[in-house]
Amino acid sequence: MISALKKITWYVGELMGDHAYAKYCAHLKAHHPDAAIPTEREYWRARYAEQDANPGARCC
Repeated sequence: MISALKKITWYVGELMGDHAYAKYCAHLKAHHPDAAIPTEREYWRARYAEQDANPGARCC
C-alpha cells in the first residue's frame, strides 16, 4: 500500500514538474561541471520566460 502511494506521489510530481529543478542541477553537474548552478527561483524564472518567448505547441 505504501509503495503504491509513493509511486503515485512520484508520478504526480513528475506531471507537475516538481522534480525539474533537481534534474536540471544533476544534468549541469554531469555535463557542465564548470557552469554555475542557478538558484531554484532563477531556474523557474528562466524556464517560464523561455516558455513565454517560444510557446511551441501548447493549448494556452
